[in-house]
Amino acid sequence: MPSGLVALLDDVAAIAKLAAASVDDVAAASMKASSKAVGVVVDDAAVTPKYVSGLTPARELPIIWRIAKGSLRNKLLFLLPAALLLSAFVPWIITPILMIGGLYLAFEGAEKILGSLLGHHAAEDEAAAGEQSPEQLETSKVAGAVRTDLILSAEIMAIALAEVSDQPIVTQAAALIAVSLVITAGVYGVVGLIVKMDDIGLHLAQRENAVTQRIGRGMVAAMPVVLGAIAKIGTVAMLWVGGGILVHGLEEFHFTTIPHTAEVVAAWFAGLLSFAPGIGHWFGFALASAVVGLVAGGILALIVPRIMALFGKEAAH
Repeated sequence: MPSGLVALLDDVAAIAKLAAASVDDVAAASMKASSKAVGVVVDDAAVTPKYVSGLTPARELPIIWRIAKGSLRNKLLFLLPAALLLSAFVPWIITPILMIGGLYLAFEGAEKILGSLLGHHAAEDEAAAGEQSPEQLETSKVAGAVRTDLILSAEIMAIALAEVSDQPIVTQAAALIAVSLVITAGVYGVVGLIVKMDDIGLHLAQRENAVTQRIGRGMVAAMPVVLGAIAKIGTVAMLWVGGGILVHGLEEFHFTTIPHTAEVVAAWFAGLLSFAPGIGHWFGFALASAVVGLVAGGILALIVPRIMALFGKEAAH
């Protein structure tokens, strides 16, 4: 089902396959991957900026750098060895693991929406933030971002690995390393640019040229709105990414009703936007995936707190 998140990750898989043609071609494949990183940025760039909200501007880039290092650590120290071992000995387990990750993302997104509607989590988050020192708040935000990145990185690594699984182990590792480095640099480079746009605007506003000043002031005025919108998009992105992983996993296991429905929705939007069918198809599949993510995540968001409360009561006794 080459649409939505799956289509973007299929692009990453194609890059990995190209890299696997020869270890000597890894550098060239990495350069080509830079152009493909934009697709993955749609998800990560929407999710990550919310983790620097509420912190001082001077700490934004250092925090993003910490998240980027955590992302590389996820890919190279944990996911790469795990992916190679699983591929060699139990390849069938990769899809179920990815689906568990998709459920986690869907749960996190649905929980944020429910918390926003009910007003519970906003108050809890503010209280928790108030109890933390700036260093503790920064550490907790970085940890949350790295946890979310782990799921997205696992999806990228698994799809890429699937395309090079017939290659020698050294070539597989080289291809995955190339994809990891280029995708991480592309994603967090763009994220850093997004969160520093207000500083760029302030610099332009201080220039002597009147037009440049107006552009700078406009950027400064717009960025709080833009960052607020990106934070909301980040929550929705968790749903469409998580839902997309679930839909793709169901298709892999030949449970085709939901994947087929998602494809029908995507095809309908493609026909509706006849002047840009590719965009329509992507939007339709993303919308269907978000609905799947919202339903699955919503069920978990209602069940998990009750289970945790139950275990909490048992522990108290």
